[in-house]
Amino acid sequence: MTLPSHARVVIIGGGISGCSVAYHLAKAGWTDIVLLERKRLTSGTTWHAAGLIGQLRGSLNMTRLAKYSADLYVRLEAETGISTGMRQNGSITVALTPERHEEILRQAGLARAFDVDVSEISPSDVKALYPHLNVDDVVGAVHLPHDGQCDPANIAMALAKGARMMGAAIHEGVKVTRVLDNGARVTGVEYDAGGGESAVIACEHVVNCGGMWGRDLAATSGVTLPLHAAEHFYLVTEPIQDLTRLPVLRVPDECAYYKEDAGKMMLGAFEPKAKPWGMAGIPEDFEFDSLPEDFEHFEPILGMAMHRMPMFERAGIHTFFNGPESFTPDDRYYLGEAPELGNYWVAAGYNSIGIVSSGGAGMALAHWMTEGAPPFDLWEVDIRRAQPFQRNRKYLAERVSETLGLLYADHFPYRQVETARGVRRSPLHEHLKARGAVFGEVAGWERANWFAREGQERAYRYAWGRQNWFDNQRAEHMAVRERVGLFDMSSFGKIRVEGRDACAFLQRLCANQIDVEAGRLVYTQMLNQSGGIESDLTVTRLTETAFLLVVPAATLQRDLAWLRRHLSDDFAVITDVTAGESVLCLMGPQARDVLSRVTPDALDNDAFPFGTAREIELGYGLARAHRVSYVGELGWELYVSADQSAHVFEALMDAAPEIKLCGLHTLDSCRIEKAFRHFGHDITDEDHVLEAGLGFAVKTGKGEFIGRDAVLRKREAGLERRMVQFLLRDPERLAYHNEPIYRDGALVGTVTSGNYGHFLGGPVAMGYLPCKGQSVAEMLSARFEIDIAGQRIPAQASLAPFYDPKGARMKL
Repeated sequence: MTLPSHARVVIIGGGISGCSVAYHLAKAGWTDIVLLERKRLTSGTTWHAAGLIGQLRGSLNMTRLAKYSADLYVRLEAETGISTGMRQNGSITVALTPERHEEILRQAGLARAFDVDVSEISPSDVKALYPHLNVDDVVGAVHLPHDGQCDPANIAMALAKGARMMGAAIHEGVKVTRVLDNGARVTGVEYDAGGGESAVIACEHVVNCGGMWGRDLAATSGVTLPLHAAEHFYLVTEPIQDLTRLPVLRVPDECAYYKEDAGKMMLGAFEPKAKPWGMAGIPEDFEFDSLPEDFEHFEPILGMAMHRMPMFERAGIHTFFNGPESFTPDDRYYLGEAPELGNYWVAAGYNSIGIVSSGGAGMALAHWMTEGAPPFDLWEVDIRRAQPFQRNRKYLAERVSETLGLLYADHFPYRQVETARGVRRSPLHEHLKARGAVFGEVAGWERANWFAREGQERAYRYAWGRQNWFDNQRAEHMAVRERVGLFDMSSFGKIRVEGRDACAFLQRLCANQIDVEAGRLVYTQMLNQSGGIESDLTVTRLTETAFLLVVPAATLQRDLAWLRRHLSDDFAVITDVTAGESVLCLMGPQARDVLSRVTPDALDNDAFPFGTAREIELGYGLARAHRVSYVGELGWELYVSADQSAHVFEALMDAAPEIKLCGLHTLDSCRIEKAFRHFGHDITDEDHVLEAGLGFAVKTGKGEFIGRDAVLRKREAGLERRMVQFLLRDPERLAYHNEPIYRDGALVGTVTSGNYGHFLGGPVAMGYLPCKGQSVAEMLSARFEIDIAGQRIPAQASLAPFYDPKGARMKL
């Protein structure tokens, strides 16, 4: 076997993911594509996958990728001559509880919004479609007629053949030992040439599609790829007489899925407590292998299946299979360019949905690589969301024991993970815990989400309606609106940019005017060439040559990568200083009075206007106070050195016992009343900054910056849609995310984010409405409804915030 000495791209891993990337890069016109597989194609996870094709995912863009996969698999056979086994026999999901029924009804509304054929069906309808099923305790169900199933190994082989037909080279039995780089970007791969020798293929791009091997390979290049293998079980019966073709069946309340294939029945499980595997690494000779049986572990699932489908009491077991699959800490796969190393790309960690995902993921990654940007917003699977600490193998092993089961758990809003917690804590963590904090986790940070009353259970009781902390949130919310509240926002990402060219560098990246006097704070976005929002942040000029950028905790790695990618020849240094300072947000109409009790510094509007930062004395310490607000009230963000944080907190609480401690749920309910946007939901890299209603933060007159031309083009052409705030008329029906929006009975969009507006007295939602050729009056003079679990709730729409539309309260 002769391998080339150079290639444009080397793809590592010959499962369905790697084969899809090779196919789509070739389809896009790239040549010199080399795929290297350590053993044989499909020999890791692909060969034993169940092959379920469910087109509805949790968001529009993930659904677009899944639908693309289904369409691709249908046409691959004609293109390559290899049968894919793809048949669209439909799927049914049944609910055994009212809570699950609400979930699947919400999913049905989502499906209609995403143009996926769906219908709600009764238990008797389920029985007609699935005669073998016991429906005595079924509450309801949904049917998706165009879902289906396929032969995963054959699809991978068809993709590989298609790639070869277009010129890609695929080599089996070649193990990549490391990826080479020059400190900034990849330069090649080293592989085992046999006989103790190694060889190199020089290349411009590498794609890690290594599945459960991918994490350790990435680590050798300093790339964070947090995934871990877990055991995944299913059984296949002996042939069952007169068994006809059936839809795929999911019974998530019993952690089970069912698939008929060639007259046999498969039963698979997503058990609540899974078994991590491969903690010491994947065995070198692992190929088309299974893991030891553990029937005791699977027995509870089979017991429920015998009740659900009595044929399992009589059918013999042909195969009981246990095979490893890769899972990630948040049940979402990884796609995109690694932030640590240029041209190191990733497509891995598919959480048991690799077959339905890989077709679309390969298309999206190929577009990203060839065009320089993804085809649409892919933040939820972007590798840049991964946190460096998540490489820790003990953390991953514990977390994936939970995430496998979460795939079929109730997907309640605000659901918190329970494993591998407490990794990152604010210096105030124990202070808040002692005062009733109930914590959630974002990017590893433990953050107070709400505060329990004395004697109240400090735990979530999940529901689709008002949860057990609803009244706690109301008390916190109204304290911020009427008196004063204190938030610990130490998890904010903090990036220091400094040096001779720091100002010019940020001027080029940010849409707002950054060249302001020291002590000024600027709200801005960093845009891409299409005018989409890559980052939403504040920039504070500390000195002539030093700036502090404050970003959401979840986007820190993304924002650092964006900055470093564009640094070029600028004389500037970018430093993550997140852990160095705590942030205490003192907010509410009494904030000035409270703060004046612990500082001798002037806080009036003349001495300390809105949008400025000053160093002030606090207790016995020093802090940098930023006068800014994400809740729409008078307030300051107090940036305090981590070693002084506890003292400043104590000084504030001692001086003003009336301060109400508030959590992140209240921060969100306050910001949505004020119609402040939330990155990742309301604004993403495919949302134009003008259509998002953020044109006030764009200064085209300052000179060139990334996205300026797109802003000017949009101003000339006019907006096609606008961000709108909604107030729902029914105070009991809550919107969270992705609920369909109807205008005069026509579907026009989906909710981007929602929460309860306690001051306004009802649920509040955000979303985009089409507006091309319409005046504001024409756009809003309509009958609006939000679909919540099949019930359309009347809603009032507004372009201006319902709360304090002129923003006067922040400048009191």
